[in-house]
Amino acid sequence: MSVFLAKRLATLLATLAVASVLVFAVLELLPGNVAQVILGETATPEAVAALEKKLGLDQPPLTRYRHWIGGLLSGRTAASYSYGTPTAELIVERLQVTVPLATLAMALTTVLALALGIYAAARHRKAGDLGVMALSQLGIAIPNFWFAILLILAFAVKLQWFSAGGFPGWTEDDGGGLWDGLQSLLLPAVALAVVQAAILARVTRSAVVDVMREDFVRTARAKGLSARATLWRHVLRNAMIPVLTIMGLQFANLITGTIVVENVFVLPGIGRLVFQAIANRDLVVVRDVVMLLVAVVVIVNFVVDVLYALVDPRLKASDA
Repeated sequence: MSVFLAKRLATLLATLAVASVLVFAVLELLPGNVAQVILGETATPEAVAALEKKLGLDQPPLTRYRHWIGGLLSGRTAASYSYGTPTAELIVERLQVTVPLATLAMALTTVLALALGIYAAARHRKAGDLGVMALSQLGIAIPNFWFAILLILAFAVKLQWFSAGGFPGWTEDDGGGLWDGLQSLLLPAVALAVVQAAILARVTRSAVVDVMREDFVRTARAKGLSARATLWRHVLRNAMIPVLTIMGLQFANLITGTIVVENVFVLPGIGRLVFQAIANRDLVVVRDVVMLLVAVVVIVNFVVDVLYALVDPRLKASDA
């Protein structure tokens, strides 16, 4: 197990290192001048040059890269060009919306997908199975931003059960509260969960059907165990291995995929922060947010690999 973990950890660190170089290089190649954007088109060349020096933009790219990575490793981040606040403070503040949103969406995804997938597998090649597969195909085809707009029209405009957008805050001091905050995240979470639930339902159905064809399942049935008992005692435990992998990857995708939905619902999360930073050419914020999202995906993959090895010892043995 130690060799397996060492290999996966080395892969994680190498991926993060390569990703940091790519993120920095891509942003360096973007056209435009940050100092010019901040000062406006009427700024004099002298003023632009002075601001470039103040922001450190006059330094060589390699020096700026070293300062950036050194700051991240030591827990110090540069100040945002637009907000004048360290990017770490901005990101932590916005994660208070994005992480609960992704968690709520993942909970909805898990409940819907497992229920529909198991239901379809238990009725393999019957009307229920065909209906679930048709619904899942429709869910995969629907863009989440378009579905988000439909949810707003139906539940905010027509029925007026929810607000059309905005976030009141988690505390009464902010003008909201726990219940108000959850209500404002429910529609965005549903919009995010539909596509993910459709994918996971199909994976769950396929995994359960495959396990139900195994010899040990036929043996359990031959011994007199009912179909329901066989499903819950033997099939699901073995079928959850690929499902667990997909769930881990989906949670990472939900964290990184909130940009569009947060802007549709005007939620002050990571997605809206990076959207505004791009509009303002605040490349310090864009760089740190993108690197954070890359790190989330890589770390979640690492955790999934470890959990996969714990659930399926064959993977650990073959990788040793």
